Amino acid sequence: MNTAHSEDVESRRKRLRFRSHYRGMKEMDLLMGSFAVSHIDEFGHEQLDFYEALLDADDLDVWSWITGKPAPNDFDTPVLQMIRDFKFYEHNN
Repeated sequence: MNTAHSEDVESRRKRLRFRSHYRGMKEMDLLMGSFAVSHIDEFGHEQLDFYEALLDADDLDVWSWITGKPAPNDFDTPVLQMIRDFKFYEHNN
């Protein structure tokens, strides 16, 4: 997993929020961007590491893991479960 502990945590959160909104696949931009706005400020270093690993993965892979396909062990984390449980429509009305 990619760790950036030397980077200021607020700078890291800001960078990850930006990356969440501009992934490439529109569905992922909307879902991950909304999720980041709702949750990333609560994340510590380990959760940020897990989240950043998801951002580094291919959109189609992450989309399939979110929508039900089993994720590889490295990605099957509590953060992925939080994204699976995230209710996009509750945060975008």
